[in-house]
Amino acid sequence: MTLVQSAKMCGHDPWRYLRDVLARLPTHLNSRIEELLPHRWRPCVS
Repeated sequence: MTLVQSAKMCGHDPWRYLRDVLARLPTHLNSRIEELLPHRWRPCVS
């Protein structure tokens, strides 16, 4: 729930944020995990 609230506070659609982050997690580098936090997240452009 904290991620949902943080995403809202950053002006993101929380469900879009969660879908994107969960889709990226399996292949995302651990050393770059901070990129997926709500205050640093940028939607994947495809």
